[in-house]
Amino acid sequence: MTETLKRTPLFDLMGGARAIGFSGWEMPVQFSGITQEHQAVRSAAGMFDISHMGAFTFKGNVLDQIQKLVPSDLSRLKPGQAQYTVLLNPEGGVIDDLIFYYQGGEGNDQSWVTIVNAATIDKDKEWMLKHLDLSQLEFEDLSPSKVLIAVQGPEAAGHVERILKQPLDRVKAFEHGEGSYNGESVFIGRTGYTGEDGFELLTSPEVGRSLWTAFIESGVVPCGLGARDTLRLEAAMALYGQDMNDGISPLEAGLGWLVHLDTKGDFIGRSVLEAQKANGVKKRLIGLQLEGRNIARHDYKVMNGGVEVGIVTSGTLSPTLGYPVALAYVSTDCAKIGTVLEVEIRGKLYPATVVKKPFYKRG
Repeated sequence: MTETLKRTPLFDLMGGARAIGFSGWEMPVQFSGITQEHQAVRSAAGMFDISHMGAFTFKGNVLDQIQKLVPSDLSRLKPGQAQYTVLLNPEGGVIDDLIFYYQGGEGNDQSWVTIVNAATIDKDKEWMLKHLDLSQLEFEDLSPSKVLIAVQGPEAAGHVERILKQPLDRVKAFEHGEGSYNGESVFIGRTGYTGEDGFELLTSPEVGRSLWTAFIESGVVPCGLGARDTLRLEAAMALYGQDMNDGISPLEAGLGWLVHLDTKGDFIGRSVLEAQKANGVKKRLIGLQLEGRNIARHDYKVMNGGVEVGIVTSGTLSPTLGYPVALAYVSTDCAKIGTVLEVEIRGKLYPATVVKKPFYKRG
C-alpha cells in the first residue's frame, strides 16, 4: 500500500524542485542542485520550507512544568531568548531535540513557543501532555495551521530586514522577536541548522506564501533537504533519528553543555545522567575526516586494529571543505582527537582520523 504523503502550504510554489518522501511529507530535496544550494547558504542566502516541523505554544504557569521535561535550566532564559535542548525519557535517552522560546510573562501569565522535529510531532505531543499539568497551563499545537521558513546565510539578515521592513539588530543569536508582513504577525527566531547566521519565520500560510515569493524576488536561493543535510553535517549538528535517538543520552551525543545538573532540580532521566557524569560514558559521538572521495555512510562500521569499535551515523563529501566528513559513535577509548581509525566501505578499510567538531565554523 502506497503511503499518502502530506504537503506543506508552500509545496505548489516549489517550481521544478525534485521531491522525495521525508517523515510522511513530500518535500523538495533539491532545486538547482545540492552543491549550488549549499554554496548559496555559505556565501549569500538560501531558504528552506520547514513547515513540516511542529510548533507548540504554552501559556500559563509554564516554567515549573517544562523544567522537568529537559536537562537544561530554562529558568536562565530572559524574555526574547531561546534554548536548544532535548526531551528525555526515564532512561536518559533523547526523545527529541527541540528549541524553547521564552516570549515573556511571569507566574501564571507566561508565554512560550517550541519547535520540534517533523517525525516526532505526535510522539512529543503525547509525551508532553502526559507529563504536564494542564490545570496549570494551556497547550496548543500550531503545526497544522502555520508556515515555517528558514532563511540562512551571511546575507540572510539583510533580506529579512528589507522584506519585513524592520531592523533586526536587537535580535541576537538564539533570541527571537515579533514582526509583521502585510499586516499579519510573524514570529522571528534567530536560530538555525546550517552553521550560518539565519532566521526562522513562523506565520500563517497566506503570509508564508507571500514571504516565499518575496524572498525569491529578493534573490534568496530556494534550497532542499539535500543541502540542508550537507550544511548541518559540516556544522556537526545532529539529525534526530539518525545521529541520536531514545537509546542515546545527551552526554553520549556530545550535548553535555545542555545538561545543567548543578543549577536545576529534578527532571526526567536525571539519575541516569548523574551516573554517566560520575562514571563516564562508554561511547561518544565523534567527528571523522577521511581522504579522497571515500565517503562514510550511515551504518558503516568503524574499526580499530581489526576490531569493530563503532558505527557511522552520518557522512558526506563536504562541499565547503572538499573532503569527506562523518559523525560516528565509537567506544570512549577510541574517541581522542587525532586517533586514526578505519571505516569499512564496500568491504575495504579506509583511514579516518578523529577530528574536533564542528568540521566547519563560520568566520
